[in-house]
Order: sequence, then structure tokens, then C-alpha cells
Amino acid sequence: MFPKPKRRAAHQVEAGAMADIAFLLLIFFLVTTTIIQESGLQVRLPAYLPAPVQPLPDRNVLSVKINAGNQLLVEQELLPVAQLSAKLTEFVQNPARSPKLPSSPRHAVVALQHDRGTSYEVYLTVYDQLLKGYQKLWQEEAQRLYGKAYEELKQAEQRVVRSAFPLVISESEPVEF
Repeated sequence: MFPKPKRRAAHQVEAGAMADIAFLLLIFFLVTTTIIQESGLQVRLPAYLPAPVQPLPDRNVLSVKINAGNQLLVEQELLPVAQLSAKLTEFVQNPARSPKLPSSPRHAVVALQHDRGTSYEVYLTVYDQLLKGYQKLWQEEAQRLYGKAYEELKQAEQRVVRSAFPLVISESEPVEF
């Protein structure tokens, strides 16, 4: 009578090409993805010294603190951020040879400390003002020694200028003022 219908064969998906496609997609995303590099402060850390460090005399340390209200305290006195670089250059150079300031620019240290509530923008502005103060010192010394701008000096000459006015900023852990 009626012939028995034939069963259809089950369809199979070829999986061999699927691995090739996945591998090509992986390579595509790896090649086209851009990795964001975070910008931050470029600071060279000092070498580790296993020996105990002797405390510095108070006259050699310029205390710079930023409280939670983003106010700048230099030697326990409020100071506008814009005046920090001038205060730093006066401290490091010690033009009046005050016994309360460092005897030599090589002994000057800036102690920077901030509150946990300090905004990042204010911290960066203060740090930039400190760097600006040192750059001003380096420019003046380069003009005095070589009659050129600091950027125009060779590396060896820049080292001589930086050794006369070494950049020493000591940062402590954030605290709550």
C-alpha cells in the first residue's frame, strides 16, 4: 500500500569553522582595542636605605600641608596656592642668610602632607607650584652659570644645575587634620 516515509537525516552544524571564526574575532578585538594609559605624577622614588635615618634640623624643612578644606598651610600659616612657588624659592635660596632657613640649598627639604579629604585637583596644583618653584631656581642658576635657559643645556650641565638646587620633596601618608 503506502510506502513507509523515509526518516530525514539530522542536520549537523560544522563546528570546525566556528573555532576559526572565534579565533579571528579574538585577534580582531585584541588588535583594535586601545589600552588607556593612566596619567599621574612622574616621581622617581629614592633608593632604599636600610640604616636608620637621622632627623633633619627644623631649619632645613619647609612644612607644606593641605587640610580637608583644601587650604594650604605653609609653616602652620595659611598661604594662597599662587604664592607657594615664591615662598619655596625664598626658603631654598635663603638670600638674607637667616638662621631659621637652610644654610645651603642642598640641605633644603620640602615636607608635603595632605588630609584624606583633600581634593585631587588642589593636591596637583600644590605639587605643580612646588615644581614651578624648583624650575625657577634651575632657570636662574642656568642663566648664572651658562647664560642659557635650563632647557637648552646639555644633560651634564643640567645635572650640575640640579645638584646646586636638588629637588627634595618628602611626601607623608595622608592624615586627618
